[in-house]
Amino acid sequence: MNIDGKAWRTIWLEPDGRAVGVIDQTQLPHRFTTRSLSSCAEAAEAIRTMVVRGAPLIGVTGAYGLMLALQADPGDASLAAAFEALNATRPTAINLRWALERVRSKVQPLPPAERAEAAQAEAAAIADEDVAMCEAIGDHGLRIFQELAAARPAERQGQPFNVLTHCNAGWLATVDWGTALAPIYKAHRAGLPIHVWVDETRPRNQGASLTAFELGQEGVPHTVIVDNAGGHLMQHGQVDAVIVGTDRTTRRGDVCNKIGTYLKALAAHDNGVPFYVALPASTIDWTIDDGVAEIPIEARSAEEVTAIQGRLLGGGGGSSVEGQLATVQLTPNGSPGFNPAFDVTPARLVTALITERGVAQASEPGLRQLYDHDA
Repeated sequence: MNIDGKAWRTIWLEPDGRAVGVIDQTQLPHRFTTRSLSSCAEAAEAIRTMVVRGAPLIGVTGAYGLMLALQADPGDASLAAAFEALNATRPTAINLRWALERVRSKVQPLPPAERAEAAQAEAAAIADEDVAMCEAIGDHGLRIFQELAAARPAERQGQPFNVLTHCNAGWLATVDWGTALAPIYKAHRAGLPIHVWVDETRPRNQGASLTAFELGQEGVPHTVIVDNAGGHLMQHGQVDAVIVGTDRTTRRGDVCNKIGTYLKALAAHDNGVPFYVALPASTIDWTIDDGVAEIPIEARSAEEVTAIQGRLLGGGGGSSVEGQLATVQLTPNGSPGFNPAFDVTPARLVTALITERGVAQASEPGLRQLYDHDA
């Protein structure tokens, strides 16, 4: 990912091998800061408070969190406790448990003295694999965008290809490239004129703060819109495709993503706009069939609904508080809030799933055609 022209990953092993560096996403887009995680508890807190977020990145952070726990105490009890503590931080994204189980199965048979080093190697492998999978998703999605752009009426040839996305499924949600944004970055670099409608994504505004930040750093034309504007744009022919990520995908193709995704899928279906979901294999939960009934939906703090963080604007008088970050209350005193973090989009509303292995129909046969030996 590019930040001020410099290539970054979202997570890395510090030079001493005893800590993990991450980008603090709670400070974006107004401040770019990094944080060093030196214990399992710090890794768990970073996941819980969304210093790191996005299903693939959460998984990699969890993997490194086990490494940090085993550096402090490589015993069986430490491993079990760290696994449970990390797994409890974010219940919806399947990538976290997937990565934790992968590291645990790697280190459990080993003598305690060898576990921390093995966990470090496995976490690094998961991170590298995530980058490769996301780039492959980008390549497959690029071909879809190119085909859709070429099929537009003659009068629209050469005009920007308008994509609408929801939440943040880019660099910051993965180790690099992203899922839903990877095809957008590939298209931009390939010279396809592209413009992105960026949903603000209340209540945490990951679209307005994170996706807009990423696209701006990459130089991709984009416009931030309120969450409820998407349907209006589709009605007026201003959206060529919708593409989103997913935190968990069932074996029949239901997708669980940031709250509000379902409404975008309904609007796309009603207006004949293709609706794509980009995901790596680690996001598929082969144990679940019905996403609405079976996926646990994380309910986060009501304060994310009743308050908002932003940078204070000055009134032109050079106030000393201008530019400072602040949290302000939006609702009347005493008004409660409810904050489900995700919703489920049924497979019938999904045009196709874009994976690292290719494009699949949103169905169990479609997924098994790509992953049969993994299911």
